[in-house]
Amino acid sequence: MTGETETVRLTAWVHGSVQGVGFRWWTRSRALELGLTGRATNLPDGRVEVVAEGPRAACEQLLRALRSGETPGRVEHVAELWSAARGGLTGFVER
Repeated sequence: MTGETETVRLTAWVHGSVQGVGFRWWTRSRALELGLTGRATNLPDGRVEVVAEGPRAACEQLLRALRSGETPGRVEHVAELWSAARGGLTGFVER
């Protein structure tokens, strides 16, 4: 499988005022709507790390949502890394 149906892993680091504002919960809701597995984790430096696996098109939709300006808090920048899916993720959890 290639293209939009290819299963991939998106790792995104979200910079801004994104902790303590419901950002991880919001991200989890969007990811579950898109059928993705993964996690949203607060990092010690104030960023949120989002790891999502699923069809590339769904991961791209999640990335667009993270950058949409419609998130809780204030997103200043989203860095992304695309890689092959590794599996081992169940559901979508907040950490």
